[in-house]
Amino acid sequence: MSNDTRQRFRPCGGLLGCGDDGSREYMVEPDAVDAALTGKTRDRLQHMDELNQDALEPYAATYRVSRRRLVGAGGVLSFLAAIAPTSLLAACASMRGGGGATAAPGGRTHTVESNQQTVQLGTFDGTRANVVEIDSGDTVVYPNTWTHFLNRFQKGVSVAQLAQWRRENPGKGPHSIIGPVGVKGARPGDMLAVRFLKLTPLDWGANFNNPGELKTGALPDEIPEGSIRFIDIDAARKVAKFSPAITLPLGPFQGTFGLAAPEDRDVAGRIGPGVVSSVPPGQHAGNLDLKELQEGSILYIPVWQPGGKIFTGDSHALQADGEVNLTALETGMKEVRVQVQLHERPGWEWPFAETDTHWIALGTHRDLNEAFRIALRNTIAFLSRRASLSRHDAYGLASMAVNFRITQVVDVNQGVHAMIPKDIFARDLRQSIRVV
Repeated sequence: MSNDTRQRFRPCGGLLGCGDDGSREYMVEPDAVDAALTGKTRDRLQHMDELNQDALEPYAATYRVSRRRLVGAGGVLSFLAAIAPTSLLAACASMRGGGGATAAPGGRTHTVESNQQTVQLGTFDGTRANVVEIDSGDTVVYPNTWTHFLNRFQKGVSVAQLAQWRRENPGKGPHSIIGPVGVKGARPGDMLAVRFLKLTPLDWGANFNNPGELKTGALPDEIPEGSIRFIDIDAARKVAKFSPAITLPLGPFQGTFGLAAPEDRDVAGRIGPGVVSSVPPGQHAGNLDLKELQEGSILYIPVWQPGGKIFTGDSHALQADGEVNLTALETGMKEVRVQVQLHERPGWEWPFAETDTHWIALGTHRDLNEAFRIALRNTIAFLSRRASLSRHDAYGLASMAVNFRITQVVDVNQGVHAMIPKDIFARDLRQSIRVV
């Protein structure tokens, strides 16, 4: 199927036949499968006989069930009607409506407001009691997230005031960190998959660099004057106006999203037992500043503490790779909506990410060269374990087909991410590859 055809049917959950094309071919995309099938339904899949291999390939690849045969496209639809008569159609209908990615059904929705009880300044504090506990498959909504410095960062504030707040908060970040949210049953060695369903920024944001004396940003000695620019955001049109002659496309994401950090490792920014600064990213994810984590993307984070303990903050309306002057287009979110899935012991000790087009291996370290090597090692491990390549072939493929990008250079631990393209793999192999 051509890319153009695939795109036409994505708004209908990838189900060919529920659009207006008139095609008589029926196939199902993995996203529609995720949105339609419950655990009980997947179990029934494993016991069905004579299924059409091509038409049900995404089911087999996604849930690792054996491929069997069913005669004819009509049989495929009868099969779907038998196992998911309403949920698949509901998924199709909801995906037609737009407004962000769609959560798989079955979980509860929890709302976590930003207030004095749920937000702390500049730390991931794993010793705090959970503000809420959720089950795997649940959705968490964060409405009206606070801007930096406990929402004191507002339109019109001076860069001198921002710098003073930073001086008053040594060793911690400027971020208003919401959490923790506990995940029932999460244990060290597990992994949480966080799908970003909706990210709606405020109608304003700002980019700023601190005075050079604070030694933040990539060139504090060469550009020592602090500055700030406030920018209007048009979320409906998905643009921000930098100047009358420069318009920027939006790409909203949470700059900071992570879990409680490991206690048995040398973690940058450690403040005390169970507490780390929100500035340096690491194996617990955190302040990754990975601009690909927009609506529809997935962030996979290793669990280091019982319950995982999810934290988030540092809302961005857009950012370039590098985030070189210290900040993106910093803002708050009218709404952050995520769905969380628990995966038991997948074998990873570093975060990964995934979009429609790429798997993304991450690396962070004080030394940018070492951050690159970590991202490369994670890439080789991913290609070896998930695509069944030898380490030599994975090393070579990474050199020919994987783009390594600088995530950011301003968060103590610098970041590199490897963009592993999905479209280089044959369909059968591509659909069998999973991070977890």
